[in-house]
Amino acid sequence: MKRFIKPCLTMTSVLYLSLNTVFAATPAELYDDVWKLVNKKYYDPTNNSQDWAKWRYRYAHKLKTVDDAYVAIDTMLASLNDPYTRLLQPKEFSEETQSIKGSLKGIGTQIGLRDGNLVIIAPLEDSPAEKAGLLADDQILEINGESTKGINIDAAADKIRGEKGTSVTLLIQRKGVPNKIYSIVRDEIEIKSVSCKPPFETSVIPEDIQYIRLSSFISKNAASEIETILNSATDKKGFILDLRSNPGGLLTNAVYISDMLLKGGVIVSTVDRDRYKTTTRARYNQVTQKPVVVLINKGSASASEILSGALKDNHRATIVGEQSFGKGLVQEINKLPDEAGMNITIQRYLTPSGTDIHKKGITPDIVVELTKENVDNKDDIQLKKAIEVLKEMTCLARQNG
Repeated sequence: MKRFIKPCLTMTSVLYLSLNTVFAATPAELYDDVWKLVNKKYYDPTNNSQDWAKWRYRYAHKLKTVDDAYVAIDTMLASLNDPYTRLLQPKEFSEETQSIKGSLKGIGTQIGLRDGNLVIIAPLEDSPAEKAGLLADDQILEINGESTKGINIDAAADKIRGEKGTSVTLLIQRKGVPNKIYSIVRDEIEIKSVSCKPPFETSVIPEDIQYIRLSSFISKNAASEIETILNSATDKKGFILDLRSNPGGLLTNAVYISDMLLKGGVIVSTVDRDRYKTTTRARYNQVTQKPVVVLINKGSASASEILSGALKDNHRATIVGEQSFGKGLVQEINKLPDEAGMNITIQRYLTPSGTDIHKKGITPDIVVELTKENVDNKDDIQLKKAIEVLKEMTCLARQNG
């Protein structure tokens, strides 16, 4: 079986895309394909401390239809207790590939599971979700009046997505405020990556500082857009890189952007099921040596954590904001027969210092909490702190020659 590998992403995770040759298959063959993928590639060799062999023939002679196979596969994968390893039925797989191409239909929010609860990782910039007021770390209690208790990510995403012009209703639980129902009209979402405008119009950026907001690593052009800004900002004394509410995307983008800012050193290491460690190092393609401050929050996940972790551990940037999401696993997406697909966790990653940040996140050098009152008043105290820190860094840089 030939396999073509190229980097890509889902909206909630860093992964590689492995496209298998498409062929027709019986329900039993489809089920067995998934079993073999987990048996060969899943990052945990114990498969959640269970005998994986017991699943291979559990449904022998019982799978009569493709739907039978889907149910059996979902049951088998649930035993791994890993929300990122999941079956993508044809509709879900098609929607995921559309997101890779840079367009989505829905409300524009990334979702994940935390302690079994459905949460918003981050709304996309200028999306219906952001305009409605949804925030990172909001817990979704109900979708269209139905409880999300026990729901998986795919089922939740399927309920939230829909055609442009239709509405979805979410019951949101947010720390410190009463539960609230949001009715949001779906739209076609254009995924934007790089902007030089801060999230609040009231924010003022000093002329000698270059502000860069990277809202997603999904676009294949994100790294080149960042490079263009870095090269053109010759009159600037330093950079603020805003990764807040950035849910991740292409691993290659995180590596390329790290390489632009680092002068040598480790960027990231990955560890597979055989405990084989692969280390990616900066290739001395540094574009600028000017001071850098990075902004993160609880919606900064995956590739955002790779980049901020690389800059922090190499003492290249000062990190300001809140603890990041804590997504330290790498997924691969495989195309299955009959237009289905499967996301499978194949590696965990470590920051340059060897830190596993999964379910922990990146700790900022300077912690600044953005409160609801700050948001309501459009008072970006995190950005203000970043500007203050960068001014101190540029002053120190001048003193040191």
